[in-house]
Amino acid sequence: MNATIRARVSPTADPAVRPAGHTREGAALEAEALSVRLGRREVLQAVSLSIGPGWTALVGPNGAGKSTLLRALAGLQPPASGQVRLRGRPLQALPAAQRAQQLAWLAQQGEVSGELTVRETVELGRIARLGLLGTPDAEDRRAVDHAMALTECAPWQCRRLHELSGGERQRVLLARVLATEAPLLLLDEPTTHLDAPHQVALARLFRRLAHDRTAPRAVLTVLHDLPIALQADRLLVLEAGTLRADGPPTDAAVQAALIRTFGGAIRIDADAAGRPRVALALGEA
Repeated sequence: MNATIRARVSPTADPAVRPAGHTREGAALEAEALSVRLGRREVLQAVSLSIGPGWTALVGPNGAGKSTLLRALAGLQPPASGQVRLRGRPLQALPAAQRAQQLAWLAQQGEVSGELTVRETVELGRIARLGLLGTPDAEDRRAVDHAMALTECAPWQCRRLHELSGGERQRVLLARVLATEAPLLLLDEPTTHLDAPHQVALARLFRRLAHDRTAPRAVLTVLHDLPIALQADRLLVLEAGTLRADGPPTDAAVQAALIRTFGGAIRIDADAAGRPRVALALGEA
């Protein structure tokens, strides 16, 4: 990328969105012509995509439908039309326990009891495998320890959630998701409340999980932090319930769609390593 891409992209240009029904080899999750209505409003309009191993970032302005799309992909929001398939099978047809072993979900505002300790909260991630009455064994303890180590919350595992800051709670809730060891992670604003060092640490963690040589995971994150989103393997740009672009962040058409979607308020250029970086287009007409 030799030149800075700015907001002077033609507003009528169509971004390169892959055709409906596009699939990727090894896709874990697929949506076909997915539409969602909330009341009288159509929040998602015939969205088709597939998610496989790798780190995918879903971005777009407020109200674009990002969280609704993630909820629909997780089976928590019934579609008005279209279908979601998990490993080739209709998501809604799968038993809840089977879904929970394959797919882990982090809500934008996670709700857990403030009286639970950090460790007790992370242990909840093992319920899909243990059931409500199961007794954790050495394998479960190993998974919980590993999840807390990855999110750097092990040192305060005996503290209760109500004693933690917002950022600390967010890391605990992410650890609970990681403790499931599910191969597909759907994370809604996982960097919320985190300071810059921990945002960077999470970005590295997403890449590590997505590119693990023995068990690569499919990681889909909704992000408002565009600098972090541009470090993902793949970018989905959503605007007004419509998928405007789908491709690597280095793709010029994807970058142009991103700039256009944010109304020309950003510009994108390359850093010394050739990776895209974003900045506010202050003072640019």
